[in-house]
Amino acid sequence: MNILIKNAHLIDCNQNFIGDLYIENGKIKELGIDIEKEDVKTIDVNGLVVMPSFIDSHAHFRDPGFTYKEDIETGSLAALKGGYTGVCLMGNTKPICSSKEVLDYVNEKASELGLVDIHQCVTITKNFDGQTIEHLESFENDKRIKAISDDGVGVADSKIMMDAMKIAKKNDWVVMSHAETKEFSGVDMRLAENMMTWRDITLAKVTGAKLHMCHVSTKEAMKYIIDGKCDGVNVTCEVTPHHIALTKDINDYRVNPPIREREDVDFLLKAIKHGDVYCIGTDHAPHTEEDKKKGAPGMVGLETAFPICYTKLVKDGVIRINKLSELMSKNPAELLKMNKGMLSIGMDGDVVVLDLNKKVKINSENFKSKGKNTPFEGMEFFGEVKMTIKNGEILYKG
Repeated sequence: MNILIKNAHLIDCNQNFIGDLYIENGKIKELGIDIEKEDVKTIDVNGLVVMPSFIDSHAHFRDPGFTYKEDIETGSLAALKGGYTGVCLMGNTKPICSSKEVLDYVNEKASELGLVDIHQCVTITKNFDGQTIEHLESFENDKRIKAISDDGVGVADSKIMMDAMKIAKKNDWVVMSHAETKEFSGVDMRLAENMMTWRDITLAKVTGAKLHMCHVSTKEAMKYIIDGKCDGVNVTCEVTPHHIALTKDINDYRVNPPIREREDVDFLLKAIKHGDVYCIGTDHAPHTEEDKKKGAPGMVGLETAFPICYTKLVKDGVIRINKLSELMSKNPAELLKMNKGMLSIGMDGDVVVLDLNKKVKINSENFKSKGKNTPFEGMEFFGEVKMTIKNGEILYKG
């Protein structure tokens, strides 16, 4: 698709200016002032902000197996409404994504829908059994694999994790770690996260593997990551919008890892400010009302992530909007090797149009996701997604 966006406030990790953006054949072709083209779709956004679309490093679409909670279509529509055109899906489906059959199913369904670009993680251990990693050999020449993860479970056996990291290193895969030492889960969830974080950073140092720590929530875990980076470990991390916007004393909504103390949130914000956090991952986890009542941990996040992060990080003065673009677009795209995340010539023509002055009141009844499970119901944040454009085609308009 060819589309010319006029009079835009163009912002990415490096740029911030008023101008025009031209997308041709699905790729960004030109940026500048007073661009004129004939016979193309022209949109005048009248000074609204245009940023690279967002990429989610961590989401759950529940498909196959739990489509009563979410499916690839509804998850993709939720992503588009939130300004996302790329997502990384975890493998805790049914059947679990440990086989090419499940991987093919997800990729083929996403391709048929043509909504957002999906990277489906293959599990580190087969069917989350914690022991078997031989299945990884069948994916060694599969270019679709960028990351592997036992998210939701974690890998308890340190030797198994080390061996998996060696395979990942050989194949240039990212190991996404769900840091939870299960024997401590029922005793102290803080200790459970901290111990596993330290272990996986140590194993990454030994193996040289690329390690990505998912949904970091404690100050101690973040300190281990900072120390590991200083030690030369190839480690990155993500934080979620809910772990920087909520504190245990105000809203103890059930998620895993749990909502933490104010001092943890303050430390995460400091780490974001200092550049120690690599990206924002929503951990979008749709559940039915009945499942939440039964104690299922998790919340939906794709449709609320930008206004929460913009308000808590930019409006509150923690970082500038260019840095937010880096956290939500450039870095997660880089992690997943997607040709997105910056307003640069040759990049995918994936952009989001935003009204930063518009106050948004969270109303789950308006979600595109099947999941309505959110602790942010009724809260107000700044930053409305007006339009999401993928490959030069408008796929969402608010």
